Amino acid sequence: MYLGRIVAIGMTKEGKAAAMYRVSSRSFPNREAVLGNQQVAIMPRPGFEDDLRKNPYITYNCIRLTGEWAVATNGSQTDPIVEKLAMGYPARDAIALPLLAMDYEKDSLDTPRIVAVVGSKCRKGYLGIVRRDALLVREFDLVPGQVRYLSTYEKNRPCDDQVTGDFDGTCAHCAVNYVVDGGIFADFTNPVTSAAAVAEGDGYELAVRVI
Repeated sequence: MYLGRIVAIGMTKEGKAAAMYRVSSRSFPNREAVLGNQQVAIMPRPGFEDDLRKNPYITYNCIRLTGEWAVATNGSQTDPIVEKLAMGYPARDAIALPLLAMDYEKDSLDTPRIVAVVGSKCRKGYLGIVRRDALLVREFDLVPGQVRYLSTYEKNRPCDDQVTGDFDGTCAHCAVNYVVDGGIFADFTNPVTSAAAVAEGDGYELAVRVI
């Protein structure tokens, strides 16, 4: 099944909050997650920079951190969400306001904007989406060994049945692999690259994977 981009929230069995992001793409597969300055960006792979002329939505910060929060998204909404969390907005509002203001992507597919946010201290996670027909944000309790996910296509509604209970990873490197070929994620096609943030001490460990 092709889901497009995927965001996920979860918790390791040791109780560490985790946010994950995966690019699955048929139109622009020549991209990679690049780690630097305690954040992750999606960029064209060397030699494919001209893809930016075809679609302005294919490069963006996909994971950023602020305080106890890790934010993972499929677009430029990452930055204003992080800014609002840093200002003290409740997580629900910090997600909903930028999604409302920016709306879905105005490409040929009306691609939804999707968001995953986790808090390392509050042990809560949030999934949000703005589609052509809806804006939805839901809060979930983070449960050890459990991962909830949301995608741009098909699985594009935060709900109780988009969840796995077999996440046995302990670190960010485990998470980037899990969201590509672990559990139910192995059934989703066209993986390109992935990124993850897993709580560690007072901050987060980050990792990326390029397929």
